[in-house]
Amino acid sequence: MTNAPVEGLDQIVNKLKNKPASEWRPYFSFSTDHKVIGIQYLVTSFVFFLIGGLLAMVIRAELITPDADVISRAFYNSIFTMHGTVMIFLWIFPSLVGLANYLVPLMIGARDMAFPRLNALAFWLVPVAGTILLSSYLLPSGTAQAGWWSYPPVSIQNPSGDLINGQFLWILAVAILGVSSIMGAVNFVATIFKMRAPGMTFFRMPVFVWTVLSAQILQLTALPALTGGAIMLLFDLSLGTSFFNPETGGNPVLYQHFFWFYSHPAVYVMVLPVLGVFSEILPVYSRKPLFGYRIVAVSSLLISIVSVSVWVHHMYASGTPGWMRMLFMFTTMLVAVPTGVKIFAWTATLWGGKIRLQTPMLFALGAIIMFLFAGITGVMLASVPIDIHVNNTYFVVGHFHYIVYGTITMGMFAAIYHWFPKMTGKMYYEGLGQLHFWLAFIGTNLNFLPMHPLGLQGMLRRVSSYAPEYAFWNVLASLGGFLLGMSTLPFILNIVSSWIQGEKAPANPWRAIGLEWLVSSPPPVENFEEIPIVISVPYGYGKSDPLVSNEAALKAE
Repeated sequence: MTNAPVEGLDQIVNKLKNKPASEWRPYFSFSTDHKVIGIQYLVTSFVFFLIGGLLAMVIRAELITPDADVISRAFYNSIFTMHGTVMIFLWIFPSLVGLANYLVPLMIGARDMAFPRLNALAFWLVPVAGTILLSSYLLPSGTAQAGWWSYPPVSIQNPSGDLINGQFLWILAVAILGVSSIMGAVNFVATIFKMRAPGMTFFRMPVFVWTVLSAQILQLTALPALTGGAIMLLFDLSLGTSFFNPETGGNPVLYQHFFWFYSHPAVYVMVLPVLGVFSEILPVYSRKPLFGYRIVAVSSLLISIVSVSVWVHHMYASGTPGWMRMLFMFTTMLVAVPTGVKIFAWTATLWGGKIRLQTPMLFALGAIIMFLFAGITGVMLASVPIDIHVNNTYFVVGHFHYIVYGTITMGMFAAIYHWFPKMTGKMYYEGLGQLHFWLAFIGTNLNFLPMHPLGLQGMLRRVSSYAPEYAFWNVLASLGGFLLGMSTLPFILNIVSSWIQGEKAPANPWRAIGLEWLVSSPPPVENFEEIPIVISVPYGYGKSDPLVSNEAALKAE
């Protein structure tokens, strides 16, 4: 017999709560832990990223020669429809929601999201919708072929006569994903407004939290328009109504307004959190405070406000009146002002800093360079005369992919590498990370830069064959596409091998300042033993009065 005291039930429960969540089993369960859900989102969306990437490589294989000699035209239409849909709705949106799920409660000093069960339900709708979408390949009538935008009258044609057809499943999957997004948006807004730690005022929140808040408010504002348009489209397709059918008095241009009222702001829903990632990474790897923190934070809200008044620039060639073209040309160009503020702040942050070119920093800098190029071509497309000339050409495809891959996907890789030690408790392999960056950076530019001269020369998009004079640039683009596909291999090898047998990560391997770096790697189930008290602004690198709760990180300086 010993005289050691027996642990009480409360002590055992507290120990379990503060044990890092490192086992694999929760990731296959209906967990309500925001960190588990965040990784579930990231892993699931990356699987869809691989599927969408394989579809893209089939497209580039077809376009490496002028003739349609790899797949049929109908199958080509289905491939590019599914590629766009998978990449946008099943890769970009879920991956960003996953990153925000993991980080936002930690960054604001909360134990979890405001509605944990709603959070879990929102995630599990994603694999359900993805399965529904991809199951259309099993139908005799095949998949949807109307593009990821699904314009009528093409999207309401049903030659097979089947009630359940590829277009029906496309609309159903997108509707389910829309419900998931609305659930997530409500959760994020409620969490950020109501779950912040004591002292965490709005102007003490990290910029990443500001960008997530701005993006999710935008979701709640604009997504109902697309949801309504999709329901009307489904009625036209399956019930014979005439909302968008021109043969029976419908107006197909009305659908374009519904679609783009959401789908252009959706670009900012996608890109804003990535701009927040840049604002988190650059101060860490340049050892300087973020320049102009307050204006950078507010600029995210300004982008959201202006972005709901720019959608008609997608419709300059759709019979839009001249006065409306001029109005939306002005509002579209106006978005460049708050966006330019961010570029200026990042440049000033880097200026004179002690820059460390580790993998997260390389991806962030590469993505910012390509974002700047995409912004220049975006201002060009805002101009009515230029847009009228290139609106249905590969110039638009090149511009769009510099945003969705060059900026957003590269930014996501920067975020994954930066917070990987925090999420897994393991360090990634730096050599493989840098190899991944250079392959991806070269592949991205080689793939998408040639699309701009192709578009200026008049090559139409959405085609599987083209005139021989466009062959040179298409060969370069296809080679870049294959290189871009190969660049994913060192990433997979790096993440899987380091997660299994990598070096153990300390709580704060980058000597960063932020609440998420105060807890263990990976964090405990409920994040903080005690909710921290925040007394100062973030990004206090080199300052004498940073967050008191970050003293350990500063002593390492």
